[in-house]
Amino acid sequence: MYERALLAVWLLTLVLFQSAESCELRPVLAQVPKRLPAGYVISEGMEELTLKGCAVKPVAFTSSDPDFADDSGLDWRVDIILSCKDEASQKSSSVAHKRIKRRWRPLPFSFIENDSPPFPKDLEMISSDSSVNYTVYYVISGQGVTTDPVGLFLLDKKSGMLKVTRAVDREQYPQFNLIVRVYDLSGREVDDFLPMTVIVEDKNDNAPEFVGGRLFSVEEQCRAGTLIGQVNVTDKDLANTTHTLIRFTLLNATEMFFIERFTGRLTAKTNSLDREAQDKVYVNIEIRDMGGDPTGLFNRGTIVITLTDINDNPPTFKEKLYKANVMENQENVLVTRIPVEDKDLVNTPNWNALFEVTKGNESGQFRMETDPKTNEGLLYVIKGLDFEKTPVVNLEITARNAVPLVGADPAWLSVPLELSVGDEDEGPEFNPGILYLKVKENIPNGTVIGTYKALDPETKNSNGIKYYKVTDPGNWITVVESTGELKTANTIDRESPLVHQEKYNITIRAVDESKKEGKGMVIIMIEDENDNMPVIPGNDLVICNKGDVLSSVMVEAVDPDKRPFSTPFIFKFGAEHDGKWKLKDKTDSSVVLEEAVPLPNGLYSVPLLVKDLQGFGEEQTMNVRVCSCEREENGVGICEARSASTSLGSLGILALVLSSLLLLLLCLLLIFICSTKRDKLYISDDTGTGGMLLKSNTEAPGEEVKEGALPIIPGTDVMDGSHQNGAMVSKNVTSAAGNIGQHFLQGGSVYNTTTQDFGTDKYYTSGRYDNNLYGNTRFQKFSNMSALDSWNANGRYLERKLAYFGEDEEGRYADDLLKTYGNEGAGSIAGSVGCCSNLGEPESLEFLNTLGPKFRPLADVCYTTNKSGN
Repeated sequence: MYERALLAVWLLTLVLFQSAESCELRPVLAQVPKRLPAGYVISEGMEELTLKGCAVKPVAFTSSDPDFADDSGLDWRVDIILSCKDEASQKSSSVAHKRIKRRWRPLPFSFIENDSPPFPKDLEMISSDSSVNYTVYYVISGQGVTTDPVGLFLLDKKSGMLKVTRAVDREQYPQFNLIVRVYDLSGREVDDFLPMTVIVEDKNDNAPEFVGGRLFSVEEQCRAGTLIGQVNVTDKDLANTTHTLIRFTLLNATEMFFIERFTGRLTAKTNSLDREAQDKVYVNIEIRDMGGDPTGLFNRGTIVITLTDINDNPPTFKEKLYKANVMENQENVLVTRIPVEDKDLVNTPNWNALFEVTKGNESGQFRMETDPKTNEGLLYVIKGLDFEKTPVVNLEITARNAVPLVGADPAWLSVPLELSVGDEDEGPEFNPGILYLKVKENIPNGTVIGTYKALDPETKNSNGIKYYKVTDPGNWITVVESTGELKTANTIDRESPLVHQEKYNITIRAVDESKKEGKGMVIIMIEDENDNMPVIPGNDLVICNKGDVLSSVMVEAVDPDKRPFSTPFIFKFGAEHDGKWKLKDKTDSSVVLEEAVPLPNGLYSVPLLVKDLQGFGEEQTMNVRVCSCEREENGVGICEARSASTSLGSLGILALVLSSLLLLLLCLLLIFICSTKRDKLYISDDTGTGGMLLKSNTEAPGEEVKEGALPIIPGTDVMDGSHQNGAMVSKNVTSAAGNIGQHFLQGGSVYNTTTQDFGTDKYYTSGRYDNNLYGNTRFQKFSNMSALDSWNANGRYLERKLAYFGEDEEGRYADDLLKTYGNEGAGSIAGSVGCCSNLGEPESLEFLNTLGPKFRPLADVCYTTNKSGN
């Protein structure tokens, strides 16, 4: 065991419990060489190791045994601290003046918590080896001195005696960490500082306490030893000592429960815990420290153990025999209530009862239910009883729970019930209740197919009973009122939708002399006849044209008759077969129709003769369309889209022709209306026709005034072309009669200009169509007119226009009213043309001769437009 440097600390643990509790063992501090041979005596005598009350002779410790055994044969727990000697310090006293590493003593020490006064009390002497060579003083710091709790410890600087000034609670401060330093008189630290731990020794001053919940539960009738729960406690004293060694003791219910003395595990002690006897048990428990020693501190508390329910009690009946009454023929009525008792927990599956009729219900005439509130059994009659057959019915009722029964001998209980059936005057009864008759279809009307009679239950005869039909969907049967004979009234058809699985049902009512009645059912089983031929449903077929490859389609036939009057069918071509087709791959009900040669697209008629197994059948014509298919779905071709006339058919074509004729008539009507002379046509001042003054906010020619903006009446016989810009669209129209017209579109309004023949001259008509229609009509002769003629025409137009302005008419547009305009600003050399609007006399045109230079911009526009040939 080689150590590099200063301290080698060994902690050796040997435990001995002696009867003498006054044995005080203090830590032993010994210095040893760096090399410690076996047999080396570490300490000898009681000077270093005081075993007060522990041994009567000195104890020697050797290193020969790694457990450090002593020769007394007894063991104690002692802390042995070994430190290496500094052999250089022992070689010569001449080197004593050199600074060497020194050690402190004593080592960590302790004091008892909550010690009694007086204070301060001496704890230990602190000493450093440097005190041999120097006059020293000590300084202490740390918890209890310079930090909380400040002032707990005092240190005598010169002697090194450490004192405590007041009592300390170990549960608050289990230990204190201090640092001690040593200085000579010059203030120089002459040794390394000593970290020192002061341990507060525990005193048994805290009683154990309960922690956690104290509510437990266990099933009743559980086995002995079943764990119920863990009782948890705590003790603030030092753990793993007798101060916190707690013993648990039950103070009551010891015959029912058991608690382990040092663990607190609570278990059942018996197999007979019964919830019905006691559902909650309050158990008092004592917890005592010091292992249960009478001197230990203790606490007492109560825990609650709830016994949970199991189904260990079956429902029991209050009576040994139950009796009840019910009238015959009553259905879905409550007969009686059957009460039961159950000791298990109410409103749980262990308590809820289920009832069953275990005897006497072989025909299913009874039903049992449970009242959820009272837990009573409810007996219902669901099928009427017959007094004449069973005047008394004996039943057995058994009661169960919703969950299985547990216990030593689990068994459900039953009780007998005697049910008396009351008699009443009943109506006739059919015997049997359902009559089956076999009838061939298509038998002649009036044929008797059977007789259905009823009997009076009391007299057992049919005297005075009359019969009536209640239901007969096809009205195929009549009933003879006095005898109950059944006759055919109409043809019975097996293939009718009223027949289901070859059966047809009717209902008969029987009424006796007392007006009591009974009902019966007749089921007619219809036998088949060969009265239907095979039919191919849908005679239109589609074959996809695949070029040179022969195409085919499957043809299926149906026959509502059953074998041997239907399949297998016989397929043949009719007499008109043209040889373009052939049949192959026949089955019982189908055949494949295939091209004999590749056929072009088109519609073909194919005659097919289909017969049933008896040779009954007729020829049918199939319409087969050969076309270019878009796709095939489940073997059926879908032709590509065809022209509208083809796809619409004759009715569609007729509708299109009629629509075209109506449209043509409407056009002729519009032409007639437009060409008819009007008595008065109002013309707006912005119609855009030739010779009109246009309103403009810009007097000089600009972008707003372009060629074609003012249509001028041409000097030729024909108007040419169309003129269109951002403001107006002009279009020539020539009618079938040779009339020439012109349309204008400007600012969202529609302008119309037409010419009409009057004798040998042509005349000009202008008008505007807007939200409100107003206009003017003027006749203009078209010829190769001179410019003077055009101006004269314009003058006449302006005269008529101004006369219109002079009229006072309500509803006229605001733009049609005369306004006075001033100079509208710069931009025009001539200034404003407002003189045109300041009219002294509405009918005078003298202003045209005095327009002067202000009219030049408008004249330039008109001249330019006229010169351009428009």
